Amino acid sequence: MTATQATPAIIRRYFALAGQPDSEDYFALFAEDAVVEDESNEHRGIGAIRQWRRAVPLVSCEITDVEETPAGTVVTATITGDFPGSPFAGLRYRFSDYDDSAIRVLRIAP
Repeated sequence: MTATQATPAIIRRYFALAGQPDSEDYFALFAEDAVVEDESNEHRGIGAIRQWRRAVPLVSCEITDVEETPAGTVVTATITGDFPGSPFAGLRYRFSDYDDSAIRVLRIAP
């Protein structure tokens, strides 16, 4: 079994949907009061997460590492898209509060 296969299903689903245009399936991954931090900006709640998604370019993600830590699951990926510096290797997605039904905290940072 690869690290990606061992990754919790909701996180695998996040990456399957992250590179696609916004859909209700993507937003349904998050709890109503979820927090997403990206580029040091915090987006709290589904409304704010929707605004954030509209403002960032679509990217494709190639997962390069998955690490289970006491603080949650850290997925390292190379992202490619329509942004300066593409492709960018080593971006870390820290899923620190989630269960099988919802992501509550996701922090994205190099």
